[in-house]
Amino acid sequence: MDVLPMFPLGTVLLPGNPLPLQVFEPRYLAMLRDIAGGDGRFGVVLIERGFEVGGGDERFSIGTVAVVERVSPAADRIRLVARGAERFEVVRWLDDDPYPRAEVRPLPDLEWEDEQSSRMDETEHVVRRALAVMSEYRTQVWPADVELSDDPVTKAWQLAGIAPLETLDQLALLRAATVGELLERTELLITEAVDLLPLQFPDDPQ
Repeated sequence: MDVLPMFPLGTVLLPGNPLPLQVFEPRYLAMLRDIAGGDGRFGVVLIERGFEVGGGDERFSIGTVAVVERVSPAADRIRLVARGAERFEVVRWLDDDPYPRAEVRPLPDLEWEDEQSSRMDETEHVVRRALAVMSEYRTQVWPADVELSDDPVTKAWQLAGIAPLETLDQLALLRAATVGELLERTELLITEAVDLLPLQFPDDPQ
């Protein structure tokens, strides 16, 4: 059983995807100092109820290990970019003093099978088309031509990560047991999201 420093957030981190953060709370600055002296890894879980700042939040039990890639110190905060690695399940939360920590159990990595190639191609087409369509309605984080990993499992997670979905939909994707399930659910959810756009934005796109 591993013990990880934990960073509960209002977003879901999927494996293979980047996580930009601005850290200013004293407890998380202390956590980053300890991480810098260790292996540069911490856990990210979605907040179920509550807020990122101040503590007292309730958290979902599935999360992703984040590996720090770049750190930029500033006067009153630290900017960093981490990247999602393996998934885990929280077994037990420990004391939040000096910062949140938990005992975690790693979840199995997804395995690629060549017969999933056609599903990958279809899901990629649907996600990139959705990014292009949604860019007409609102500013997108990811351009439709964003480059993805050559590793197929990482690419499947990245497609789920760039798909413009709601947070709870991304959490559902994080629970996928196979690459096929991940791709199929990503395609289904993003298709539903695009179909709902005319109802959310009844006027002409701005």
